[in-house]
Amino acid sequence: MGVWFFARSSNIARQLKGQVGQGLLGIWRFGFSFGEIRPTHYSDLGDSGTLFSIRRFESAKAQKRIDDEEDRVLDFPGGRVTCNSQMAFIPESPEKQTLQCYRVLDDNGQTIVGSKFKEINEEVAIKMYSDMVTLQTMDTIFYEAQRQGRISFYLTSMGEEVISIASAAALSMDDVIFPQYREPGVLLWRGFTLQEFTNQLFGNKYDYGKGRQMPIHYGSNKLNYVTISSTIATQIPHAVGAAYAMKMDKKNACAVTYFGDGSTSEGDFHAALNFAAVMEAPVIFICRNNGWAISTPTSEQFRSDGIAVRGQAYGMRSIRVDGNDALAIYSAVHAAREMAINEHRPILIETLTYRVGHHSTSDDSTKYRPVDEIDHWRKARDPVTRFRKWVEKNGWWNDEDESALRNDVRKKVLNAIQVAEKVEKPPLAELFTDVYDHPPSNLCEQERLLRETVKRHPQDYPVDVPV
Repeated sequence: MGVWFFARSSNIARQLKGQVGQGLLGIWRFGFSFGEIRPTHYSDLGDSGTLFSIRRFESAKAQKRIDDEEDRVLDFPGGRVTCNSQMAFIPESPEKQTLQCYRVLDDNGQTIVGSKFKEINEEVAIKMYSDMVTLQTMDTIFYEAQRQGRISFYLTSMGEEVISIASAAALSMDDVIFPQYREPGVLLWRGFTLQEFTNQLFGNKYDYGKGRQMPIHYGSNKLNYVTISSTIATQIPHAVGAAYAMKMDKKNACAVTYFGDGSTSEGDFHAALNFAAVMEAPVIFICRNNGWAISTPTSEQFRSDGIAVRGQAYGMRSIRVDGNDALAIYSAVHAAREMAINEHRPILIETLTYRVGHHSTSDDSTKYRPVDEIDHWRKARDPVTRFRKWVEKNGWWNDEDESALRNDVRKKVLNAIQVAEKVEKPPLAELFTDVYDHPPSNLCEQERLLRETVKRHPQDYPVDVPV
């Protein structure tokens, strides 16, 4: 290739020499060595020294133009930016942790001097606290029921009760909820009864999911609570799509989705945030950052300063909130909802909290967390106790109220279990409904084979499932 290139260059040079003279040939050769051909107005210059001086002069002028225009604003298809002649990489993280955590109540339930928050009245405060106690009681009894073999699975909200209930109090019933699995407090707030919770856990015929979901996978069309899915983070882009539809329909409502810090390691999280920001969808992202994705600590999940900073990277407003502070959660969600609906924009809320319970009944968190750490958060940092102190300070609650509430809720939960256990399961046919308008032949064949198998081996199947 090199020989051909040199020979080809020599032929071109001889042709040019005959056309424009030796002077231009010298210029062309000099320029060619740098991969460029200079304009023919240098053809009168035969002296390479003169040529070098001219080029050096032009270089100086070009450098002056760059210096003068270093801060010039340039328009690119990807954005309008200023330029700089100095190469500098953005650091992987700020030198100091600059994103602070919004807090209203201290650990003793006292309002911090100078704190700004959305005021709540006695009625709202009492309902919030009552639902927190109810959720705690439900978790304790249902967890024990699973250990007794009465239900197959359970997952508690211990240590995180405030997030779901305080946020629900700041929302409207028209707002559509896309939960993960630690938000039964939202359903409680919206009026889901203890019997409805229990029917789902036992999968009886009154379960809205017709026994086809795992326990704690609640859902309610009436209460705008989309049924829970076990797959991590899939609800996040769904919420954005729903929010965009609300915007198109000009509804005075927004979508709200909840998820844990582990979900932010999924691609769905990033796709959803970008989708929401670009489409200006009225959606609130609420992340429960409890430090653990089951047994994986956040230090092994990401290197960023938590979750809230990612909102800015996608072009949306974000805030970090003390997830054990009911007033801070309520205030932040209330403000986020107003911005989401009135300004058509997504909001990201990171709530810092601690999961006191095991991840689920399939987990033993003492294998990866110190027991004394768990005990400290259970006793000294309990968010429900913290909120109770604030309610009592306002003169809205006392020990007699506390005792009466806990006794009443416990009786109701135990009664709901007794009722749910006696209700028969959904009929076998429900396994094949609610997907096709007219079931295809292969599905009909599967149903026929299942019925025959149950009849041949009745001892291997539950007797309370109508065939």
